[in-house]
Amino acid sequence: MKKILVPTDFSTEAENAIKVAAQLSKKHNCELILLHMLDLPLSSIGENTPSELPEALYFMKLAHKQFEDVMSKDYLSDVTVTEMVDFHDISTGILETCKTHDIDLIVMGSHGSSGLKEMFIGSNAEKIVRTSEKPVLVIKNEHDNFNIEEFVFASDFENDNKETYKQAVKLAEAFNAKIHLLMVNTVSNFKTTASAKVKISEFIEGTNFTNFTTNIYNDETVEKGILNFSHIIDADLIGISTHGRQGIAHFLNGSLSEDLVNHAKRPVITFKI
Repeated sequence: MKKILVPTDFSTEAENAIKVAAQLSKKHNCELILLHMLDLPLSSIGENTPSELPEALYFMKLAHKQFEDVMSKDYLSDVTVTEMVDFHDISTGILETCKTHDIDLIVMGSHGSSGLKEMFIGSNAEKIVRTSEKPVLVIKNEHDNFNIEEFVFASDFENDNKETYKQAVKLAEAFNAKIHLLMVNTVSNFKTTASAKVKISEFIEGTNFTNFTTNIYNDETVEKGILNFSHIIDADLIGISTHGRQGIAHFLNGSLSEDLVNHAKRPVITFKI
């Protein structure tokens, strides 16, 4: 990783994300970009009519004042930080920033009150998780020491997930973490243990990564299976794949609800298929 993006609304949840991103920046010697979007009906100050300028300048100054408070925090010491304030639709602005600044990872805070619609900045976060070409790490709590040792990678292990697995492997290697490959069996989509293990074995074939376990877990739903298995092994991180058009992590013939991010007490990272 060279660049990490943290969108911030200066909330406690956003600060939790910044703290984690700062730890990642120190560990991997990468730049941290903090982005605050002013969701005003303007594309840039230079294109505004005179009547719009006072409002735009007021919010710009307010954002920079809030950034001053953030930048003074001890957890950002020895971190290369760039602050950005932009006028844009929030989700569009975040995705555009990823492109223009070649971002490697997005770290976002989550309120987690009722699923992704309440994450960080409302339904915008759902769109970011669903459409971002870059991995999105969702942080729900404060982490004084963000370290990944046990990493659950939940999948249906179809071929279209192979690229996301490669991204997960890179992350695991960076943290020296163990990956727990997880296939959840449900009544409506049941595979025998033998056939499931063959499917997983074929899926990871050719991947030069050996620090993993293979797990088939039975539960009522895929979502419950992921959460329950992660609890049993005390996972530090849950990884899932996302389909841009269909929403989050469609496994088997059913879809994994956006509520996974809400219900999971652990950090969740999403990889775009």
